[in-house]
Amino acid sequence: MPALEVFRTRDVVIWVKGETLTVSVDSGLILNGWKGGSGITFAPTSQDKILVTQSDGLSGGFMLWGSDESSDQFTAMTENQPYYGFAVIGMGAWLIATPTFEQYTYLSRQGPGPLIPIVYNANDQLFFSLRGYWTNEDEWALSGDPRAPNDNVSGFVAEPPSGVDSNYMTIQVDI
Repeated sequence: MPALEVFRTRDVVIWVKGETLTVSVDSGLILNGWKGGSGITFAPTSQDKILVTQSDGLSGGFMLWGSDESSDQFTAMTENQPYYGFAVIGMGAWLIATPTFEQYTYLSRQGPGPLIPIVYNANDQLFFSLRGYWTNEDEWALSGDPRAPNDNVSGFVAEPPSGVDSNYMTIQVDI
């Protein structure tokens, strides 16, 4: 008997909930949007608010919802977050499933050659990539970033993507 297909319309499926915080998002996120599950870091601000920007390897939390998820279409949430410039982030200990992880190695994404898939295994340490997606690669070291090596472990692979859930990775978040 074939495995049942899992229909998911959210970028983050929550199995165990940690802490949440409503924050303001910077102009880059407002302009470009974001995927649920993507990493954020705190940004300096002179105003009396908590401001976040897309992670470049630093871990401050992850976006609980995407800025334009299909589940929000035709609801009061449609484009609400980028319009008002806010988001809800998750921090602490969570167990989530998300499609917001790097599919291909950093080096193969940089060149004209073929894209090489990243292999994820249970218990792999996870970092945020230079574009804020979960990855088991230290993109600081691979890119020559002077902050390397990245010791900002943001979580661990609880279940790698495979089978009917090949688009989702289950992550034990530890931020």
